[in-house]
Amino acid sequence: MKLRLLSLGALPALIFSLLVLLPSPAVAEPDAPAAVGFHISGRNLLDANDNPFVMRGTSHPHIWYQGETDSYAEIAGLGANTVRVVLGSGQRWGPSPAADVANVIAQCKANRLVCVLEVHDTTGYGEEAAAATLDQAVTYWNSIRDVLIGQEAYVLINIGNEPIGNTNPAQWTTATANAVQRMRTLGFQHTLVVDAPNWGQDWSNTMRDNAQTVWNADTQRNTLFSVHMYQVYGTAASITSYFDAFAQAGLPLIVGEFGHEHQGENVDEDTIMAEAQTRGIGWLAWSYSGNTEPYLDQTVAFDPTQLTTWGQRVFKGPNGVSETSRCATVFSGCGPGGTVPAAPGGLAVTGTTSSSVSLSWTGSTAATQYQVQRAAGACAANSTFSQVGSTAASTFTNTGLAANTSYCYRVTASNAAGTSAPSAMVTGKTTGSGDPGGGCSVVSTVQSRWDSGYVVQPVTVTNTRTSAITGWKVTFTLPPGHTIAGSWSASLSGTTGTITATSLSYNGNLAVGANTSFGFQVTKPGGDAQSPTGFTCAAS
Repeated sequence: MKLRLLSLGALPALIFSLLVLLPSPAVAEPDAPAAVGFHISGRNLLDANDNPFVMRGTSHPHIWYQGETDSYAEIAGLGANTVRVVLGSGQRWGPSPAADVANVIAQCKANRLVCVLEVHDTTGYGEEAAAATLDQAVTYWNSIRDVLIGQEAYVLINIGNEPIGNTNPAQWTTATANAVQRMRTLGFQHTLVVDAPNWGQDWSNTMRDNAQTVWNADTQRNTLFSVHMYQVYGTAASITSYFDAFAQAGLPLIVGEFGHEHQGENVDEDTIMAEAQTRGIGWLAWSYSGNTEPYLDQTVAFDPTQLTTWGQRVFKGPNGVSETSRCATVFSGCGPGGTVPAAPGGLAVTGTTSSSVSLSWTGSTAATQYQVQRAAGACAANSTFSQVGSTAASTFTNTGLAANTSYCYRVTASNAAGTSAPSAMVTGKTTGSGDPGGGCSVVSTVQSRWDSGYVVQPVTVTNTRTSAITGWKVTFTLPPGHTIAGSWSASLSGTTGTITATSLSYNGNLAVGANTSFGFQVTKPGGDAQSPTGFTCAAS
Protein backbone atom coordinates (compact mmCIF):
# COMPACT_ATOMS: atom_id res chain seq x y z
CA MET A 1 0.00 0.00 0.00
CA LYS A 2 1.13 3.49 -0.66
CA LEU A 3 0.61 6.37 1.71
CA ARG A 4 1.71 9.46 -0.07
CA LEU A 5 3.73 11.22 -2.67
CA LEU A 6 5.74 14.34 -3.11
CA SER A 7 5.84 16.87 -0.42
CA LEU A 8 6.30 19.36 -3.25
CA GLY A 9 2.76 20.61 -2.84
CA ALA A 10 1.09 17.19 -2.88
CA LEU A 11 -1.01 16.04 0.07
CA PRO A 12 -0.70 12.57 1.56
CA ALA A 13 -3.03 9.92 0.22
CA LEU A 14 -3.50 6.30 1.24
CA ILE A 15 -2.82 3.95 -1.66
CA PHE A 16 -0.90 0.80 -2.28
CA SER A 17 2.04 -0.90 -4.01
CA LEU A 18 3.24 -2.49 -7.38
CA LEU A 19 6.47 -3.86 -8.75
CA VAL A 20 8.37 -3.90 -12.14
CA LEU A 21 11.64 -5.34 -13.25
CA LEU A 22 14.05 -4.09 -15.87
CA PRO A 23 16.10 -6.70 -17.78
CA SER A 24 19.41 -6.02 -19.54
CA PRO A 25 22.74 -7.45 -20.61
CA ALA A 26 24.19 -10.00 -18.24
CA VAL A 27 27.13 -8.58 -16.31
CA ALA A 28 29.52 -10.93 -14.54
CA GLU A 29 29.53 -10.35 -10.80
CA PRO A 30 32.57 -11.66 -8.90
CA ASP A 31 32.28 -14.01 -5.97
CA ALA A 32 28.45 -14.14 -5.88
CA PRO A 33 27.33 -17.50 -4.43
CA ALA A 34 25.15 -19.76 -6.54
CA ALA A 35 21.49 -18.90 -6.11
CA VAL A 36 19.02 -21.43 -4.76
CA GLY A 37 15.88 -19.92 -6.28
CA PHE A 38 15.07 -16.68 -8.08
CA HIS A 39 18.24 -14.81 -8.96
CA ILE A 40 19.55 -11.87 -10.97
CA SER A 41 21.65 -12.19 -14.11
CA GLY A 42 22.70 -8.78 -15.42
CA ARG A 43 19.42 -6.88 -15.18
CA ASN A 44 17.25 -9.96 -15.72
CA LEU A 45 15.30 -11.87 -13.08
CA LEU A 46 15.67 -15.61 -13.64
CA ASP A 47 13.65 -18.33 -11.99
CA ALA A 48 15.18 -21.38 -10.30
CA ASN A 49 15.37 -23.12 -13.70
CA ASP A 50 17.48 -20.25 -15.08
CA ASN A 51 14.63 -19.07 -17.32
CA PRO A 52 13.84 -15.34 -17.56
CA PHE A 53 10.78 -14.34 -15.55
CA VAL A 54 8.90 -11.07 -16.10
CA MET A 55 6.37 -10.10 -13.44
CA ARG A 56 2.83 -9.33 -14.51
CA GLY A 57 0.22 -8.99 -11.82
CA THR A 58 -1.20 -6.92 -9.00
CA SER A 59 -0.99 -6.25 -5.27
CA HIS A 60 -3.34 -7.78 -2.71
CA PRO A 61 -3.99 -5.89 0.58
CA HIS A 62 -3.92 -9.04 2.70
CA ILE A 63 -3.18 -7.42 6.08
CA TRP A 64 -6.44 -5.45 5.95
CA TYR A 65 -8.59 -8.10 4.28
CA GLN A 66 -7.35 -11.40 5.66
CA GLY A 67 -10.64 -13.14 4.87
CA GLU A 68 -10.25 -12.53 1.12
CA THR A 69 -8.20 -15.67 0.53
CA ASP A 70 -10.15 -16.46 -2.65
CA SER A 71 -8.37 -13.49 -4.21
CA TYR A 72 -5.28 -15.55 -5.03
CA ALA A 73 -7.21 -17.92 -7.28
CA GLU A 74 -9.13 -14.98 -8.75
CA ILE A 75 -5.96 -13.03 -9.56
CA ALA A 76 -4.46 -16.13 -11.16
CA GLY A 77 -7.70 -16.65 -13.10
CA LEU A 78 -7.32 -13.17 -14.56
CA GLY A 79 -3.96 -14.28 -15.97
CA ALA A 80 -1.46 -12.85 -13.47
CA ASN A 81 1.80 -14.67 -12.84
CA THR A 82 2.69 -12.76 -9.66
CA VAL A 83 0.93 -11.24 -6.66
CA ARG A 84 2.43 -8.75 -4.23
CA VAL A 85 1.07 -9.43 -0.75
CA VAL A 86 0.80 -6.72 1.93
CA LEU A 87 1.88 -7.89 5.39
CA GLY A 88 2.33 -6.11 8.73
CA SER A 89 5.38 -6.22 11.01
CA GLY A 90 3.59 -5.09 14.16
CA GLN A 91 4.52 -1.41 14.35
CA ARG A 92 1.37 -0.23 12.52
CA TRP A 93 -0.38 -3.39 11.37
CA GLY A 94 -0.22 -7.01 12.39
CA PRO A 95 2.21 -8.55 12.92
CA SER A 96 1.29 -11.12 10.30
CA PRO A 97 1.92 -14.46 12.08
CA ALA A 98 4.07 -17.17 10.56
CA ALA A 99 1.12 -19.53 10.09
CA ASP A 100 -0.78 -16.87 8.16
CA VAL A 101 2.20 -16.18 5.91
CA ALA A 102 2.67 -19.91 5.31
CA ASN A 103 -0.96 -20.11 4.18
CA VAL A 104 -0.46 -17.15 1.82
CA ILE A 105 2.57 -18.87 0.26
CA ALA A 106 0.59 -22.10 -0.11
CA GLN A 107 -2.27 -20.20 -1.81
CA CYS A 108 0.21 -18.59 -4.22
CA LYS A 109 1.88 -21.90 -5.09
CA ALA A 110 -1.46 -23.69 -5.53
CA ASN A 111 -2.42 -21.06 -8.10
CA ARG A 112 0.99 -20.91 -9.86
CA LEU A 113 1.59 -17.37 -8.63
CA VAL A 114 5.01 -16.07 -7.69
CA CYS A 115 4.62 -14.50 -4.25
CA VAL A 116 6.22 -11.12 -3.47
CA LEU A 117 5.83 -10.56 0.28
CA GLU A 118 6.19 -7.00 1.59
CA VAL A 119 6.16 -5.31 5.01
CA HIS A 120 3.97 -2.23 4.85
CA ASP A 121 4.72 -0.65 8.23
CA THR A 122 7.84 1.10 6.85
CA THR A 123 5.80 3.34 4.54
CA GLY A 124 7.02 6.95 4.69
CA TYR A 125 9.57 6.57 7.50
CA GLY A 126 11.03 9.94 8.50
CA GLU A 127 7.87 11.74 7.51
CA GLU A 128 5.21 9.36 8.86
CA ALA A 129 5.69 9.33 12.65
CA ALA A 130 4.33 5.82 13.15
CA ALA A 131 6.38 4.19 10.40
CA ALA A 132 8.75 1.32 11.16
CA THR A 133 12.43 1.33 10.26
CA LEU A 134 13.89 -1.08 7.74
CA ASP A 135 15.81 -2.66 10.60
CA GLN A 136 12.50 -3.38 12.35
CA ALA A 137 11.22 -4.91 9.11
CA VAL A 138 14.26 -7.21 8.99
CA THR A 139 13.58 -8.25 12.58
CA TYR A 140 10.06 -9.21 11.53
CA TRP A 141 11.29 -11.26 8.56
CA ASN A 142 13.64 -13.09 10.90
CA SER A 143 10.75 -13.85 13.26
CA ILE A 144 8.99 -15.84 10.50
CA ARG A 145 12.13 -17.20 8.81
CA ASP A 146 11.06 -20.82 9.30
CA VAL A 147 8.21 -20.43 6.78
CA LEU A 148 10.40 -18.51 4.32
CA ILE A 149 13.59 -20.57 4.19
CA GLY A 150 13.18 -23.19 1.48
CA GLN A 151 10.71 -21.09 -0.53
CA GLU A 152 13.33 -19.19 -2.53
CA ALA A 153 12.03 -20.62 -5.82
CA TYR A 154 8.54 -19.24 -5.19
CA VAL A 155 8.90 -16.21 -2.90
CA LEU A 156 10.65 -12.82 -3.20
CA ILE A 157 10.99 -10.62 -0.10
CA ASN A 158 10.17 -6.93 -0.49
CA ILE A 159 11.94 -5.80 2.70
CA GLY A 160 9.83 -2.70 3.33
CA ASN A 161 7.27 -0.70 1.37
CA GLU A 162 8.30 2.89 0.49
CA PRO A 163 10.69 2.94 3.43
CA ILE A 164 11.58 6.65 3.37
CA GLY A 165 9.30 9.65 2.82
CA ASN A 166 10.40 13.04 1.51
CA THR A 167 12.23 14.04 4.69
CA ASN A 168 15.95 13.35 4.30
CA PRO A 169 15.65 10.82 1.45
CA ALA A 170 19.46 10.52 1.48
CA GLN A 171 19.18 8.23 4.51
CA TRP A 172 17.77 5.59 2.16
CA THR A 173 21.17 4.41 0.95
CA THR A 174 22.69 3.45 4.30
CA ALA A 175 19.42 2.12 5.73
CA THR A 176 18.77 -0.06 2.69
CA ALA A 177 22.34 -1.36 2.39
CA ASN A 178 22.31 -2.25 6.09
CA ALA A 179 18.97 -4.04 5.75
CA VAL A 180 20.20 -6.08 2.79
CA GLN A 181 23.40 -7.02 4.59
CA ARG A 182 21.51 -8.05 7.72
CA MET A 183 19.09 -10.21 5.70
CA ARG A 184 22.07 -12.05 4.22
CA THR A 185 23.75 -12.41 7.61
CA LEU A 186 20.53 -13.98 8.91
CA GLY A 187 20.73 -16.57 6.12
CA PHE A 188 18.07 -15.34 3.67
CA GLN A 189 19.03 -16.28 0.10
CA HIS A 190 15.83 -15.00 -1.53
CA THR A 191 15.78 -12.32 -4.19
CA LEU A 192 15.38 -9.15 -2.10
CA VAL A 193 13.25 -6.29 -3.39
CA VAL A 194 14.06 -2.76 -2.17
CA ASP A 195 11.68 0.17 -2.67
CA ALA A 196 12.76 3.73 -3.47
CA PRO A 197 12.44 6.70 -1.09
CA ASN A 198 10.14 9.71 -1.67
CA TRP A 199 7.17 7.45 -0.92
CA GLY A 200 8.52 5.10 -3.58
CA GLN A 201 8.68 7.64 -6.43
CA ASP A 202 12.37 8.58 -6.13
CA TRP A 203 11.81 12.07 -7.51
CA SER A 204 15.09 13.02 -5.78
CA ASN A 205 16.86 10.22 -7.73
CA THR A 206 18.38 8.95 -4.50
CA MET A 207 17.83 5.30 -5.39
CA ARG A 208 18.75 5.87 -9.01
CA ASP A 209 22.07 7.48 -8.10
CA ASN A 210 22.97 5.18 -5.19
CA ALA A 211 21.65 1.81 -6.29
CA GLN A 212 25.18 0.57 -7.01
CA THR A 213 26.10 1.03 -3.34
CA VAL A 214 23.18 -1.13 -2.25
CA TRP A 215 23.93 -3.70 -4.96
CA ASN A 216 27.53 -3.93 -3.76
CA ALA A 217 26.31 -4.48 -0.20
CA ASP A 218 24.53 -7.69 -1.23
CA THR A 219 26.95 -10.61 -1.03
CA GLN A 220 24.46 -12.66 -3.09
CA ARG A 221 24.20 -10.00 -5.84
CA ASN A 222 20.47 -10.74 -5.79
CA THR A 223 18.73 -7.42 -5.10
CA LEU A 224 15.94 -6.02 -7.26
CA PHE A 225 15.26 -2.25 -7.22
CA SER A 226 11.63 -1.07 -7.16
CA VAL A 227 10.31 2.36 -8.16
CA HIS A 228 6.66 3.33 -7.64
CA MET A 229 5.24 5.36 -10.50
CA TYR A 230 2.47 7.83 -9.77
CA GLN A 231 2.05 11.49 -10.78
CA VAL A 232 5.79 12.17 -10.91
CA TYR A 233 5.63 9.90 -13.96
CA GLY A 234 2.93 11.70 -15.89
CA THR A 235 4.94 11.96 -19.11
CA ALA A 236 6.60 9.43 -21.38
CA ALA A 237 9.94 11.24 -21.03
CA SER A 238 9.98 10.91 -17.24
CA ILE A 239 9.32 7.16 -17.50
CA THR A 240 11.78 6.34 -20.26
CA SER A 241 14.56 8.44 -18.73
CA TYR A 242 14.23 6.60 -15.42
CA PHE A 243 14.23 3.22 -17.15
CA ASP A 244 17.21 4.30 -19.26
CA ALA A 245 19.19 5.35 -16.17
CA PHE A 246 19.00 1.85 -14.69
CA ALA A 247 19.77 0.33 -18.07
CA GLN A 248 22.90 2.48 -18.30
CA ALA A 249 23.90 1.44 -14.78
CA GLY A 250 23.37 -2.23 -15.64
CA LEU A 251 21.17 -2.78 -12.58
CA PRO A 252 17.80 -4.59 -12.28
CA LEU A 253 14.70 -2.42 -11.84
CA ILE A 254 11.00 -3.06 -11.32
CA VAL A 255 8.02 -0.72 -11.03
CA GLY A 256 6.85 -1.63 -7.55
CA GLU A 257 3.55 0.26 -7.89
CA PHE A 258 1.70 2.34 -10.44
CA GLY A 259 -1.81 3.60 -11.08
CA HIS A 260 -3.58 5.46 -13.85
CA GLU A 261 -3.99 8.59 -11.76
CA HIS A 262 -3.11 9.81 -8.29
CA GLN A 263 -4.25 12.70 -6.15
CA GLY A 264 -6.11 14.15 -9.12
CA GLU A 265 -3.07 14.07 -11.40
CA ASN A 266 -2.42 11.90 -14.43
CA VAL A 267 -0.06 8.93 -14.58
CA ASP A 268 1.09 7.78 -18.01
CA GLU A 269 0.20 4.12 -17.48
CA ASP A 270 0.19 3.46 -21.23
CA THR A 271 3.87 4.31 -21.52
CA ILE A 272 4.73 2.37 -18.35
CA MET A 273 3.10 -0.77 -19.74
CA ALA A 274 4.31 -0.36 -23.33
CA GLU A 275 7.91 0.36 -22.33
CA ALA A 276 7.82 -2.51 -19.83
CA GLN A 277 6.75 -4.91 -22.55
CA THR A 278 9.29 -3.63 -25.05
CA ARG A 279 12.15 -3.79 -22.57
CA GLY A 280 11.14 -7.00 -20.78
CA ILE A 281 10.33 -5.22 -17.51
CA GLY A 282 7.96 -6.77 -14.99
CA TRP A 283 5.20 -4.85 -13.22
CA LEU A 284 2.55 -5.28 -10.52
CA ALA A 285 -0.28 -2.75 -10.72
CA TRP A 286 -1.84 -1.36 -7.53
CA SER A 287 -4.23 -2.84 -6.47
CA TYR A 288 -6.81 -5.64 -6.59
CA SER A 289 -9.47 -4.08 -4.34
CA GLY A 290 -10.15 -2.42 -0.97
CA ASN A 291 -8.47 0.96 -1.51
CA THR A 292 -9.53 3.99 0.48
CA GLU A 293 -9.42 5.73 -2.91
CA PRO A 294 -11.67 3.56 -5.11
CA TYR A 295 -10.23 4.85 -8.39
CA LEU A 296 -7.25 2.55 -7.68
CA ASP A 297 -9.45 -0.56 -7.27
CA GLN A 298 -9.22 -3.07 -10.10
CA THR A 299 -12.33 -4.95 -8.97
CA VAL A 300 -15.51 -3.94 -7.20
CA ALA A 301 -15.52 -5.44 -3.69
CA PHE A 302 -13.03 -8.20 -4.61
CA ASP A 303 -15.34 -9.52 -7.33
CA PRO A 304 -13.31 -10.58 -10.40
CA THR A 305 -16.46 -10.51 -12.54
CA GLN A 306 -16.76 -6.78 -11.85
CA LEU A 307 -13.59 -5.24 -13.22
CA THR A 308 -13.36 -1.48 -12.90
CA THR A 309 -12.07 0.67 -15.75
CA TRP A 310 -8.64 0.45 -14.14
CA GLY A 311 -8.98 -3.31 -13.79
CA GLN A 312 -9.95 -3.67 -17.44
CA ARG A 313 -6.86 -1.68 -18.38
CA VAL A 314 -4.55 -3.80 -16.22
CA PHE A 315 -5.89 -7.25 -17.06
CA LYS A 316 -7.45 -6.88 -20.51
CA GLY A 317 -5.89 -3.81 -22.14
CA PRO A 318 -2.94 -3.38 -24.52
CA ASN A 319 0.29 -4.71 -22.98
CA GLY A 320 -1.79 -5.86 -20.02
CA VAL A 321 -1.77 -9.09 -18.05
CA SER A 322 -3.77 -11.16 -20.55
CA GLU A 323 -1.47 -10.22 -23.43
CA THR A 324 1.90 -10.44 -21.72
CA SER A 325 1.85 -12.69 -18.62
CA ARG A 326 3.82 -15.97 -18.69
CA CYS A 327 3.97 -18.25 -15.64
CA ALA A 328 7.25 -19.15 -13.97
CA THR A 329 8.76 -22.42 -15.15
CA VAL A 330 9.11 -23.65 -11.54
CA PHE A 331 5.42 -24.54 -11.78
CA SER A 332 4.37 -27.67 -13.66
CA GLY A 333 2.96 -27.06 -17.11
CA CYS A 334 4.82 -23.77 -17.60
CA GLY A 335 7.37 -23.69 -20.38
CA PRO A 336 10.05 -21.04 -20.85
CA GLY A 337 8.48 -17.59 -21.29
CA GLY A 338 9.98 -16.80 -24.66
CA THR A 339 13.51 -16.65 -26.04
CA VAL A 340 16.03 -13.91 -25.36
CA PRO A 341 17.18 -12.54 -28.74
CA ALA A 342 20.67 -13.17 -30.05
CA ALA A 343 23.23 -10.37 -30.08
CA PRO A 344 22.86 -8.10 -33.14
CA GLY A 345 25.35 -8.73 -35.94
CA GLY A 346 26.96 -6.64 -38.63
CA LEU A 347 27.24 -3.41 -36.67
CA ALA A 348 28.69 -0.77 -38.99
CA VAL A 349 29.14 2.98 -39.27
CA THR A 350 27.09 4.20 -42.23
CA GLY A 351 27.85 7.91 -42.07
CA THR A 352 29.41 10.72 -40.02
CA THR A 353 29.19 14.50 -39.72
CA SER A 354 31.07 16.90 -37.47
CA SER A 355 28.54 16.19 -34.71
CA SER A 356 27.00 12.78 -35.44
CA VAL A 357 27.68 9.11 -36.14
CA SER A 358 25.11 6.95 -37.96
CA LEU A 359 24.97 3.18 -37.36
CA SER A 360 23.22 0.14 -38.78
CA TRP A 361 23.16 -3.54 -37.83
CA THR A 362 21.46 -6.83 -38.67
CA GLY A 363 18.31 -7.23 -36.63
CA SER A 364 17.91 -10.09 -34.13
CA THR A 365 14.99 -12.50 -34.44
CA ALA A 366 12.21 -11.71 -31.91
CA ALA A 367 13.87 -8.49 -30.72
CA THR A 368 11.47 -5.65 -29.89
CA GLN A 369 14.07 -3.02 -28.99
CA TYR A 370 17.77 -2.28 -29.41
CA GLN A 371 19.93 -0.41 -26.93
CA VAL A 372 22.83 1.63 -28.36
CA GLN A 373 25.84 1.98 -26.07
CA ARG A 374 28.83 4.30 -26.49
CA ALA A 375 32.33 4.61 -25.03
CA ALA A 376 34.80 7.47 -25.39
CA GLY A 377 37.69 7.00 -27.82
CA ALA A 378 38.47 4.26 -30.28
CA CYS A 379 37.32 0.75 -29.32
CA ALA A 380 39.53 -1.13 -26.87
CA ALA A 381 39.24 -4.17 -24.63
CA ASN A 382 38.72 -1.91 -21.60
CA SER A 383 36.19 0.48 -23.18
CA THR A 384 33.54 1.60 -20.67
CA PHE A 385 30.07 1.92 -22.18
CA SER A 386 26.90 3.80 -21.30
CA GLN A 387 23.58 3.76 -23.13
CA VAL A 388 22.98 6.72 -25.46
CA GLY A 389 19.69 5.68 -27.03
CA SER A 390 17.22 2.95 -27.89
CA THR A 391 15.23 2.14 -31.02
CA ALA A 392 12.93 -0.46 -32.48
CA ALA A 393 14.69 -0.08 -35.85
CA SER A 394 18.08 -1.49 -36.84
CA THR A 395 19.56 1.95 -37.47
CA PHE A 396 20.48 4.82 -35.15
CA THR A 397 22.12 8.24 -35.40
CA ASN A 398 24.00 9.53 -32.35
CA THR A 399 23.99 13.35 -32.39
CA GLY A 400 25.50 16.16 -30.31
CA LEU A 401 29.06 14.83 -30.60
CA ALA A 402 32.37 16.67 -30.66
CA ALA A 403 34.06 17.29 -34.02
CA ASN A 404 37.04 15.18 -35.12
CA THR A 405 36.53 12.75 -32.22
CA SER A 406 36.44 8.94 -32.04
CA TYR A 407 33.68 7.03 -30.27
CA CYS A 408 33.18 3.30 -29.76
CA TYR A 409 29.73 1.73 -30.18
CA ARG A 410 28.00 -1.57 -29.48
CA VAL A 411 24.33 -2.64 -29.50
CA THR A 412 22.19 -5.07 -27.47
CA ALA A 413 18.77 -6.53 -28.38
CA SER A 414 15.89 -7.12 -25.97
CA ASN A 415 12.34 -8.42 -25.72
CA ALA A 416 10.02 -9.48 -22.92
CA ALA A 417 12.24 -12.48 -22.15
CA GLY A 418 15.40 -10.46 -21.56
CA THR A 419 18.37 -8.76 -23.17
CA SER A 420 21.10 -10.19 -25.37
CA ALA A 421 24.84 -10.01 -24.99
CA PRO A 422 26.37 -7.00 -26.77
CA SER A 423 27.28 -6.97 -30.45
CA ALA A 424 30.83 -6.60 -31.71
CA MET A 425 32.25 -3.10 -31.26
CA VAL A 426 32.80 -0.52 -33.98
CA THR A 427 34.60 2.83 -33.93
CA GLY A 428 33.04 5.94 -35.47
CA LYS A 429 34.93 9.24 -35.86
CA THR A 430 33.21 12.56 -36.48
CA THR A 431 34.47 14.88 -39.21
CA GLY A 432 35.87 18.40 -38.82
CA SER A 433 38.93 19.72 -37.05
CA GLY A 434 38.03 22.81 -35.07
CA ASP A 435 36.80 23.47 -31.57
CA PRO A 436 33.06 24.18 -32.05
CA GLY A 437 31.64 27.05 -30.06
CA GLY A 438 32.97 27.57 -26.55
CA GLY A 439 34.89 24.33 -26.18
CA CYS A 440 32.07 22.29 -24.67
CA SER A 441 28.59 21.13 -25.58
CA VAL A 442 25.53 20.87 -23.36
CA VAL A 443 22.41 18.69 -23.57
CA SER A 444 19.58 19.06 -21.03
CA THR A 445 16.79 16.61 -20.12
CA VAL A 446 13.58 17.32 -18.19
CA GLN A 447 13.57 14.18 -16.07
CA SER A 448 10.25 14.61 -14.26
CA ARG A 449 7.44 17.16 -14.11
CA TRP A 450 4.46 17.81 -11.85
CA ASP A 451 1.91 20.61 -11.60
CA SER A 452 4.04 23.00 -9.54
CA GLY A 453 7.54 22.14 -10.71
CA TYR A 454 9.99 19.94 -12.53
CA VAL A 455 13.49 18.49 -12.36
CA VAL A 456 16.06 19.01 -15.13
CA GLN A 457 18.59 16.17 -14.98
CA PRO A 458 20.98 15.28 -16.41
CA VAL A 459 22.37 18.44 -17.93
CA THR A 460 25.32 16.80 -19.67
CA VAL A 461 28.45 18.84 -20.39
CA THR A 462 30.97 17.36 -22.88
CA ASN A 463 34.48 18.60 -23.65
CA THR A 464 34.53 19.25 -27.41
CA ARG A 465 38.08 20.59 -27.54
CA THR A 466 41.08 18.62 -28.74
CA SER A 467 42.71 19.14 -25.33
CA ALA A 468 41.56 18.85 -21.72
CA ILE A 469 39.54 21.61 -20.06
CA THR A 470 39.73 22.73 -16.42
CA GLY A 471 36.28 24.25 -16.00
CA TRP A 472 33.00 25.12 -17.70
CA LYS A 473 30.05 27.47 -17.50
CA VAL A 474 26.56 26.68 -18.79
CA THR A 475 24.08 29.49 -19.37
CA PHE A 476 20.34 29.04 -19.82
CA THR A 477 17.13 31.03 -19.36
CA LEU A 478 14.13 30.16 -17.19
CA PRO A 479 10.62 31.01 -18.44
CA PRO A 480 8.85 33.88 -16.65
CA GLY A 481 7.51 32.81 -13.24
CA HIS A 482 9.89 29.84 -12.96
CA THR A 483 12.31 29.81 -10.01
CA ILE A 484 15.29 27.63 -9.10
CA ALA A 485 14.40 25.61 -5.99
CA GLY A 486 17.65 23.67 -5.68
CA SER A 487 20.61 22.34 -7.64
CA TRP A 488 23.40 19.78 -7.45
CA SER A 489 26.86 19.24 -8.99
CA ALA A 490 27.12 22.89 -10.11
CA SER A 491 27.07 26.40 -8.63
CA LEU A 492 24.11 28.40 -9.97
CA SER A 493 23.96 32.20 -10.14
CA GLY A 494 20.55 33.64 -9.25
CA THR A 495 17.16 31.94 -9.17
CA THR A 496 15.17 33.56 -12.02
CA GLY A 497 15.73 34.72 -15.59
CA THR A 498 19.13 33.93 -17.10
CA ILE A 499 21.13 31.49 -14.98
CA THR A 500 24.80 30.54 -15.14
CA ALA A 501 25.85 27.14 -13.82
CA THR A 502 29.58 26.87 -13.02
CA SER A 503 31.56 23.66 -12.53
CA LEU A 504 32.71 22.64 -9.06
CA SER A 505 36.17 21.57 -7.96
CA TYR A 506 35.51 17.90 -8.63
CA ASN A 507 33.83 18.04 -12.07
CA GLY A 508 35.50 20.87 -13.99
CA ASN A 509 38.47 18.91 -15.30
CA LEU A 510 37.37 16.99 -18.40
CA ALA A 511 39.59 15.06 -20.76
CA VAL A 512 39.01 15.19 -24.52
CA GLY A 513 35.54 13.79 -25.24
CA ALA A 514 34.77 13.29 -21.52
CA ASN A 515 31.54 14.50 -19.95
CA THR A 516 29.95 15.24 -16.62
CA SER A 517 26.49 16.35 -15.53
CA PHE A 518 24.54 18.47 -13.08
CA GLY A 519 20.88 19.05 -12.30
CA PHE A 520 18.40 21.47 -10.80
CA GLN A 521 14.82 21.69 -9.58
CA VAL A 522 12.39 24.45 -10.54
CA THR A 523 9.08 25.66 -9.13
CA LYS A 524 6.57 27.06 -11.61
CA PRO A 525 2.98 28.27 -11.94
CA GLY A 526 0.42 25.46 -12.17
CA GLY A 527 -0.44 24.47 -15.72
CA ASP A 528 2.66 26.12 -17.22
CA ALA A 529 4.34 23.56 -19.51
CA GLN A 530 7.37 25.66 -20.51
CA SER A 531 10.95 24.54 -19.87
CA PRO A 532 14.33 26.34 -19.72
CA THR A 533 15.81 27.35 -23.08
CA GLY A 534 18.98 28.74 -24.64
CA PHE A 535 21.52 26.35 -23.16
CA THR A 536 25.09 27.31 -24.11
CA CYS A 537 28.45 26.11 -22.79
CA ALA A 538 31.85 27.81 -22.46
CA ALA A 539 35.01 25.98 -21.35
CA SER A 540 38.11 27.28 -19.61
